[in-house]
This record gives sequence, structure tokens and C-alpha cells, in this order.
Amino acid sequence: MTAQRQERKARRRGIALIAVIAGVLGAFSASGVARANTTERVVANRYTGVAISGYDPVAYFTDKQAKLGSPDIEAWQAGAVWRFCNAGNRTYFIERPDIYAPQFGGYDPVDVGRGVAVPGNSQIWLISGQRLFLFSREESRDAFSADPARYRGEAQQRWPKLLDSLVQ
Repeated sequence: MTAQRQERKARRRGIALIAVIAGVLGAFSASGVARANTTERVVANRYTGVAISGYDPVAYFTDKQAKLGSPDIEAWQAGAVWRFCNAGNRTYFIERPDIYAPQFGGYDPVDVGRGVAVPGNSQIWLISGQRLFLFSREESRDAFSADPARYRGEAQQRWPKLLDSLVQ
């Protein structure tokens, strides 16, 4: 074998080794990407981790409207970043996230009742039974408000199994 051929063979082995390493690293990073793209337990932006599109969950109760929170007033809870309009709302949320966080992680309860995790829209909401619900469409909100006991019951029945299927 000539010296030139030996060099090419060595170069090819080096390239093959680099390709294998890149493939292994790519598989690890791809699993990270897949995880980031997978539905989470709380509706949050896959890139920033901000829950419910940055809306203040407490403002639905106190101001009776959807209000964007400030990036300067945040809290980390349930694997997501929550934003608030003021420090008081942040304090309320930290003390009682079970009350102020949207039910079913911010997923549409009508769809959860069907066994499907469809993210709710922060602008289509309803407070029922002193709890916040987000809906993917107005038709879901209207159906839920007409018979909240039925839809809440169906969602509560299916939520544990659905929750197990979501990324932790």
C-alpha cells in the first residue's frame, strides 16, 4: 500500500470516527429536542419555559381579565416560569398555586375529558368553582360553562392517566 493510500485510509477512519461521535451526540441532543417539543405537564413555551403565554394567573381572579405579567416579576413553580403584574400577585401565587394555577396544567378541560391534551389559550378562560380553566377555543368554554360539573368530572377522571403520559 502506498503512503498516499495509507493517509487516505487513516483520514477516512478519522472521518468515520467523527461521524460516529456526531451521531451519538446528535442522538442525545435530539432526545433533548424531542423532550422540549413534547407536551409538558403545564402549558409553557417550549423555548422560554414561560407558563400560559406569560399571563398573570392571579389577575384572572383579582382583575377579572387576562393580563400579561412582567418578565421582572417571575416565580418558578411546577416546572415552569410564571409571570405576574405585581409582587402581591406573585406572593399570592407562591402561597397557593393550587388555587391560582389553571386547572389541568392549562390544558382545555373539555379535551382532557376526551383524553387529549390540547393547550388552552390564555385569552379564552373561565373561573368556575373558584378555579381557573383555560380553553383552546370558545366553543369548549361555552360547552363547559353550560355544564361545568359534567366536563370537570370527565376531565378529572381522565387527567391522571393523561398526566402520566406527559413529560415530567
